[in-house]
Amino acid sequence: MNADAKALAASFDLEKLTPEFYDNPYLTYRALRENEPVKRLRNGTVFLTRYDDLVTTYKNTKSFSSDKKREFAPKYGDTPLYEHHTASLVFNDPPSHTRVRRLIMGALSPRAIASMEGDLIKLVDGLLDAIEAKGACELIEDFAASIPIEVIGNLLDVPHDERTPLRDWSLAILGALEPVVSPEAAARGNKAVQDFLAYLETLVARRRAKPGNPERDVLTRLIQGEENGERLTEKELLHNCIFLLNAGHETTTNLIGNGLVALDRHPDQKQRLIDNPDMIKTAVEEMLRYESSNQLGNRMTTERVELGGSVLDAGTSVTLCIGAANRDPAQFPDPERFDIARTPNRHLAFATGAHQCAGMALARLEGAIAISRFLARFPNYALSGQPVRGGRVRFRGFLSVPCAID
Repeated sequence: MNADAKALAASFDLEKLTPEFYDNPYLTYRALRENEPVKRLRNGTVFLTRYDDLVTTYKNTKSFSSDKKREFAPKYGDTPLYEHHTASLVFNDPPSHTRVRRLIMGALSPRAIASMEGDLIKLVDGLLDAIEAKGACELIEDFAASIPIEVIGNLLDVPHDERTPLRDWSLAILGALEPVVSPEAAARGNKAVQDFLAYLETLVARRRAKPGNPERDVLTRLIQGEENGERLTEKELLHNCIFLLNAGHETTTNLIGNGLVALDRHPDQKQRLIDNPDMIKTAVEEMLRYESSNQLGNRMTTERVELGGSVLDAGTSVTLCIGAANRDPAQFPDPERFDIARTPNRHLAFATGAHQCAGMALARLEGAIAISRFLARFPNYALSGQPVRGGRVRFRGFLSVPCAID
């Protein structure tokens, strides 16, 4: 087994992944963590799999930059995808990151998120009513994917009859963040950015003419800015509206889908949660750790730096493997076990440090309400066919999950 693990780690290439890897990447991640935790890939990048190395990288914003202009220029060229991904909050360093994050966090205050709970419960219950009436469900399309689109749509106050293209735009734009992007995927992503921007320009114009309540309408809050006069530029405003939808859409869809599938595959933990519904908060944290919605992050070294016993030159592209770090036995006892009562559970599903996910409180609320209410309504649910994975390494989730509810 040790020889096999060493061979698996030695042959790992992020740009040439196998179907077996997409089905279960964790054997590879374990092999890398144990044998080549600071893995130098053929393309010159470095792949990190240890928890402590990721935390060090996240917290050292001086040596590890989030600015993606240098990395994305050859990948995207002068395209809408390049403009979008280099203008987004997540791919910038201070002071730009600090200023934009402060405005977005002001719009996602604890008070604002708490006020969403009632509407979220109504949304989830309405979806459950429709599933019950149908007598079966496709977990992703009928449930998991429908929740974050509506929540973010409500946050930005997008009219309901204008929300149909939002999910496809999001999937196309995020799909272009994969390590290898086909010309077809790039074309879809660029068109999605163009179409999304064109739509947002009209939405922003309407909102400027008729502002909403800034306590509930994030778009109005971002347009108006802070009382001290802090404002987003028009480019920042438009691209960070796209970012808000994308960041809150697929990752939360994956959290709900991955969580319900994990419970089905671990019937003892499913029954434990049915018997103890007040454990939903620790259960959601374990779902985030065990099958992290977002599996990879990226940084670029700004100077020569030592990490995990290796020296990285300035200008080295670094991939942070969240999925591997969240199963590191140095941090999590018996990490391959799915345990809804696990505590402490300092997982990195939302990263850490200056770039910790701005919407993590909202994602946790969505996950807790969606999963707990689904389980309460359909305690005997079971997968009725083989789930189909999304076929991506960065975002781990399902495209479809057939499900019987009784």
